[in-house]
Amino acid sequence: MSDQDIDFVITDYLPHRYPFLLVDRVLEIVLGERIVCVKNVSANEPFFPGHFPDRPIMPGVLIVEALAQASGILALRSRNLSVEKHGSVFVLAGMDKTRFKKPVEPGDRLILDANVVSERRDIMKFSCEALVDENVVCSTELLIASG
Repeated sequence: MSDQDIDFVITDYLPHRYPFLLVDRVLEIVLGERIVCVKNVSANEPFFPGHFPDRPIMPGVLIVEALAQASGILALRSRNLSVEKHGSVFVLAGMDKTRFKKPVEPGDRLILDANVVSERRDIMKFSCEALVDENVVCSTELLIASG
Protein backbone atom coordinates (compact mmCIF):
# COMPACT_ATOMS: atom_id res chain seq x y z
CA MET A 1 0.00 0.00 0.00
CA SER A 2 1.27 3.43 -0.76
CA ASP A 3 0.82 6.67 1.14
CA GLN A 4 -2.18 6.08 3.38
CA ASP A 5 -4.49 8.36 5.30
CA ILE A 6 -2.40 10.56 7.60
CA ASP A 7 -5.39 12.49 8.90
CA PHE A 8 -5.61 10.98 12.38
CA VAL A 9 -5.00 12.08 15.95
CA ILE A 10 -1.48 11.14 17.08
CA THR A 11 -2.54 10.76 20.71
CA ASP A 12 -4.96 7.99 19.68
CA TYR A 13 -1.80 5.96 18.90
CA LEU A 14 0.62 7.19 21.57
CA PRO A 15 0.03 7.31 25.34
CA HIS A 16 2.55 10.16 25.65
CA ARG A 17 1.47 13.71 26.46
CA TYR A 18 3.24 17.05 26.85
CA PRO A 19 6.06 17.47 27.63
CA PHE A 20 7.01 13.95 26.52
CA LEU A 21 5.06 13.73 23.27
CA LEU A 22 7.86 14.12 20.70
CA VAL A 23 5.95 13.66 17.42
CA ASP A 24 4.21 16.76 16.10
CA ARG A 25 2.94 15.47 12.78
CA VAL A 26 2.87 12.43 10.52
CA LEU A 27 4.01 13.32 7.00
CA GLU A 28 3.82 9.89 5.38
CA ILE A 29 2.75 6.40 6.37
CA VAL A 30 2.77 3.10 4.51
CA LEU A 31 1.22 0.53 6.82
CA GLY A 32 3.54 -2.33 7.67
CA GLU A 33 6.48 -0.60 5.99
CA ARG A 34 7.39 3.01 6.78
CA ILE A 35 6.49 6.20 8.60
CA VAL A 36 7.89 9.71 8.31
CA CYS A 37 7.08 12.20 11.07
CA VAL A 38 8.24 15.63 12.16
CA LYS A 39 9.23 17.12 15.51
CA ASN A 40 9.61 20.89 15.45
CA VAL A 41 12.33 21.64 17.98
CA SER A 42 11.34 24.84 19.75
CA ALA A 43 13.52 27.04 21.93
CA ASN A 44 10.80 26.55 24.58
CA GLU A 45 11.48 22.82 25.01
CA PRO A 46 11.66 22.03 28.75
CA PHE A 47 15.06 20.30 28.47
CA PHE A 48 17.00 23.18 26.88
CA PRO A 49 17.60 25.29 30.02
CA GLY A 50 19.56 22.39 31.53
CA HIS A 51 21.02 20.81 28.36
CA PHE A 52 23.03 23.04 28.05
CA PRO A 53 22.54 26.63 29.25
CA ASP A 54 25.24 28.13 27.03
CA ARG A 55 24.68 25.85 24.02
CA PRO A 56 21.25 24.22 23.99
CA ILE A 57 21.13 20.85 22.20
CA MET A 58 18.43 18.19 22.19
CA PRO A 59 19.49 15.19 24.28
CA GLY A 60 20.30 12.16 22.15
CA VAL A 61 18.06 9.93 24.24
CA LEU A 62 15.12 12.15 23.32
CA ILE A 63 15.95 11.87 19.61
CA VAL A 64 15.88 8.08 20.01
CA GLU A 65 12.62 8.37 21.99
CA ALA A 66 11.09 10.44 19.18
CA LEU A 67 12.07 7.71 16.70
CA ALA A 68 10.56 5.09 19.02
CA GLN A 69 7.32 7.07 19.24
CA ALA A 70 7.12 7.30 15.44
CA SER A 71 7.74 3.54 15.26
CA GLY A 72 5.00 2.94 17.82
CA ILE A 73 2.49 4.88 15.75
CA LEU A 74 3.32 2.76 12.71
CA ALA A 75 3.11 -0.47 14.72
CA LEU A 76 -0.35 0.32 16.09
CA ARG A 77 -1.74 1.73 12.83
CA SER A 78 -0.42 -1.30 10.93
CA ARG A 79 -2.24 -3.63 13.34
CA ASN A 80 -5.40 -1.50 13.34
CA LEU A 81 -5.07 -0.92 17.10
CA SER A 82 -5.11 2.25 19.16
CA VAL A 83 -4.36 3.43 22.67
CA GLU A 84 -7.72 5.17 22.80
CA LYS A 85 -9.95 2.26 21.73
CA HIS A 86 -7.94 -0.85 22.61
CA GLY A 87 -5.59 0.25 25.38
CA SER A 88 -2.72 -0.92 23.18
CA VAL A 89 0.79 0.44 23.51
CA PHE A 90 4.24 -0.41 22.19
CA VAL A 91 7.32 0.23 24.33
CA LEU A 92 10.99 0.56 23.49
CA ALA A 93 12.57 -2.85 24.07
CA GLY A 94 16.06 -2.36 22.68
CA MET A 95 18.38 -0.47 20.39
CA ASP A 96 21.47 -1.29 18.38
CA LYS A 97 23.93 0.52 16.17
CA THR A 98 22.91 3.94 17.54
CA ARG A 99 25.02 6.81 16.25
CA PHE A 100 24.71 10.56 16.75
CA LYS A 101 26.27 12.58 13.96
CA LYS A 102 25.25 16.22 14.53
CA PRO A 103 23.61 18.17 17.35
CA VAL A 104 19.92 19.13 17.16
CA GLU A 105 19.35 22.74 18.18
CA PRO A 106 16.40 25.06 18.83
CA GLY A 107 14.66 25.94 15.58
CA ASP A 108 15.53 22.66 13.84
CA ARG A 109 12.87 20.62 12.07
CA LEU A 110 13.61 17.02 13.03
CA ILE A 111 12.42 14.48 10.46
CA LEU A 112 11.82 11.01 11.92
CA ASP A 113 12.04 8.17 9.39
CA ALA A 114 11.32 4.62 10.57
CA ASN A 115 11.24 1.51 8.38
CA VAL A 116 10.05 -1.95 9.42
CA VAL A 117 12.88 -4.49 9.20
CA SER A 118 11.09 -7.47 10.73
CA GLU A 119 8.04 -8.39 12.73
CA ARG A 120 7.38 -11.28 15.09
CA ARG A 121 4.21 -11.62 17.07
CA ASP A 122 4.62 -8.86 19.67
CA ILE A 123 8.01 -7.43 18.64
CA MET A 124 8.91 -5.24 15.69
CA LYS A 125 12.37 -4.17 14.53
CA PHE A 126 12.87 -0.81 12.82
CA SER A 127 15.72 0.86 10.97
CA CYS A 128 15.50 4.55 11.84
CA GLU A 129 17.06 7.87 10.94
CA ALA A 130 16.51 11.35 12.30
CA LEU A 131 17.37 14.15 9.88
CA VAL A 132 17.73 17.93 9.93
CA ASP A 133 17.93 19.71 6.58
CA GLU A 134 18.33 16.32 4.84
CA ASN A 135 21.40 15.55 6.99
CA VAL A 136 21.31 12.45 9.18
CA VAL A 137 21.74 13.49 12.82
CA CYS A 138 21.01 10.07 14.33
CA SER A 139 20.70 6.52 13.05
CA THR A 140 19.63 3.47 15.02
CA GLU A 141 17.90 0.11 14.98
CA LEU A 142 15.03 -0.14 17.45
CA LEU A 143 13.06 -3.03 18.89
CA ILE A 144 9.59 -2.19 20.13
CA ALA A 145 7.28 -4.61 21.87
CA SER A 146 3.62 -4.57 22.75
CA GLY A 147 3.31 -3.84 26.41
